[in-house]
Amino acid sequence: MSSTELIVLSAALAAAVLARLCIQAIHPLLIRYALARPNARSSHKIPTPQGAGIAVIAATLFVAGVAIAWFAAITAMLWVLFAATIVIAVVGAADDLRPLPVAPRFALQALCVAATLSALPADLQILPVLPLWLERAALLIGGLWFVNLTNFMDGLDWITVAEIVPVTATLALMGLSGALSLPAALMAAALCGAMLGFAPFNRPVAKMFLGDVGSLPIGLLLAWCLLQLAFAGHLVAAVLLPLYYLCDATVTLLRRMARSEPFWLAHRSHFYQRATDNGFTVIEVSGNILALNVVLAALAGLSIYLESAPASIGLLIVGIGATAALLRRFATPRT
Repeated sequence: MSSTELIVLSAALAAAVLARLCIQAIHPLLIRYALARPNARSSHKIPTPQGAGIAVIAATLFVAGVAIAWFAAITAMLWVLFAATIVIAVVGAADDLRPLPVAPRFALQALCVAATLSALPADLQILPVLPLWLERAALLIGGLWFVNLTNFMDGLDWITVAEIVPVTATLALMGLSGALSLPAALMAAALCGAMLGFAPFNRPVAKMFLGDVGSLPIGLLLAWCLLQLAFAGHLVAAVLLPLYYLCDATVTLLRRMARSEPFWLAHRSHFYQRATDNGFTVIEVSGNILALNVVLAALAGLSIYLESAPASIGLLIVGIGATAALLRRFATPRT
């Protein structure tokens, strides 16, 4: 095992252990102060403590920060990312305890995403044919949507584990192959480990939830890692990896907007929610998403390996087809 492989693996293991210990430590406080009560969007039936994301994010930032500082260097870009992650987690924590109005919550999220993008080097671009300001404006909108869709999709036991673990594990492996920078690979490995430390507490029927304090900053950190992959010239891979979450959340949003529904309110229109209403068990839904994500990860890796634009487009089409097939399956009632 090479030194880089050992570093990445150690980061994942350390984050898993630290997240588990922190969750166990804060569990009594969350039971007392942060119970998630069932509402129109909920898949759970009884009040359940939320806020385990505090431990997940703390473990991720601590382990990734130490590893990056020790083996590389914490640049100004990373300091801004860490600060933005903490701010967006605080916003999520406040919303968990007492729901915040939509406008200030959204504004603070936008500020965090904008700060993260502003810290990027000016020579980093995904599509050099576009003016830099136009690409950054598109990334601001996309980043803000990605942060929120990660939150919207965190509505079922193990679903975020089934999404984040394979995506971040793949990003860490891409770092080992040289397709992704070491800091991004270490961030992905730490997040992967922290989610694995959280997984036993979220196993159906869940004893704890991430809460907005976890799902929002997880979205920001994952978006940053995927953005680094796109900057490295692997845009198709960066789209393929989170494709299920992107498609479920975006198609649901567009459908609700087309029907003139108040899309900003809690609902049960996501495909994964419709699946449980259509007879799928929670384990089946999360298991199907995990299986799809393994397929998408393989397609993403193959797109990097082949280094061919036509092949990458073909693989993206295959990924979209596989995702569409699962969405259709979830939307179809079982007989």
